[in-house]
Amino acid sequence: MEIDLRDASIGFVSTYPPTICGLASYTASLLNAVAHDRRSRFGLGVVGLSDQSRRGSLPDEVFHHRIGDESSLNAAARVLNTYDTVSIQHEFGIFGGRDGAEVLDLVSKLTVPTAVTFHTVLDRPTENQRMIIDSLSERADRMVVMSQTASDRLILRYGVDPRDVEVVPHGADALFAGPSLVTSGRPLVLTWGLIGPGKGLESVIEGLASLVDLDPRPRYLIAGATHPNVRAASGESYRESLIELVHRLGLEDVVEFDDRYLDRKSLARLVRTADLVVLPYASVEQVTSGVLVEAIAAAKPVIATGFPHAVELLSGGAGVTVPHGDSSALSTALRRLLVDRRLRSQMAREAQRLADGWYWPTIGRRFGSMMSAIAAGDQFAPSQTAPEVARVAG
Repeated sequence: MEIDLRDASIGFVSTYPPTICGLASYTASLLNAVAHDRRSRFGLGVVGLSDQSRRGSLPDEVFHHRIGDESSLNAAARVLNTYDTVSIQHEFGIFGGRDGAEVLDLVSKLTVPTAVTFHTVLDRPTENQRMIIDSLSERADRMVVMSQTASDRLILRYGVDPRDVEVVPHGADALFAGPSLVTSGRPLVLTWGLIGPGKGLESVIEGLASLVDLDPRPRYLIAGATHPNVRAASGESYRESLIELVHRLGLEDVVEFDDRYLDRKSLARLVRTADLVVLPYASVEQVTSGVLVEAIAAAKPVIATGFPHAVELLSGGAGVTVPHGDSSALSTALRRLLVDRRLRSQMAREAQRLADGWYWPTIGRRFGSMMSAIAAGDQFAPSQTAPEVARVAG
């Protein structure tokens, strides 16, 4: 029996709402996009991940795996094997064991074609991290990444066969592509997302101290809640250190904080009000940034540190990159864009061109077709009954 290339069922493995993290949001958006393309959620389900048991029915979550629990892992594998294909979202920190090595145990129990989406591809992995990636590349039927940089790393650094790698860009909500909501008042510089050490926000605040001569003065808004893991470990100490820095530099009328976790509609509206976006991340390894994709989708000029995804996407003129941790370079870039409206307009036009094809309906169609092709190519027959599995909790 041949599989209809639009209808292969997919079991997703990831953190998932109500968990608050980028991976959970991404997976929810991806599943919604596939369902939208198919005009049905039938045959789509999620095995959610966390370190807690979760009781009760959640949208799309057919099983909840408590990481590190072997019986839960076995049950998760049984559920996933009722699907035609499995899509595993991979980050080192979301599975149990050292560097999340539990994912290897899960994959070894799967009997259906499996794709692994790598949200991180380290250029300098530890020996154990390298072992995990090597093992996944041997066992998975397809490796999915969201940038050419990540693809190149898998092929050149890890020796993965190029035929096994698929680049499917991070999707963007069409809400971000709405008309600009920039006002004629003080220009708004925006950073958003879950915050914590490593976001590099200190560099922007320090850089703004030399821009107080601008008329009108810019506003810098840091929008987003503290990452739940950071809050659990150290409370709000990072945010408090930023507020203290603002006071020390006398920037109370320049820097603002909004610690709400905004829904997609509210966030998109906020981004559309910004004159430009700054992403000062400290990481030199980031090969995927959903915030960067959304900023470009909103046609906003971007100033970013030179992390790999930023270098790849901004090199054509949609923004500029600066060295990591260099507040002086950030200040120079901010001044240049704040005073040059023509340059901002040029960058906005390039961003619009670049984002074509990134919106979730297109990404959902591409991803669903890829998963169905994997199922058909491996000659796996569809389940006798599509997996509208009884909802159970681990």
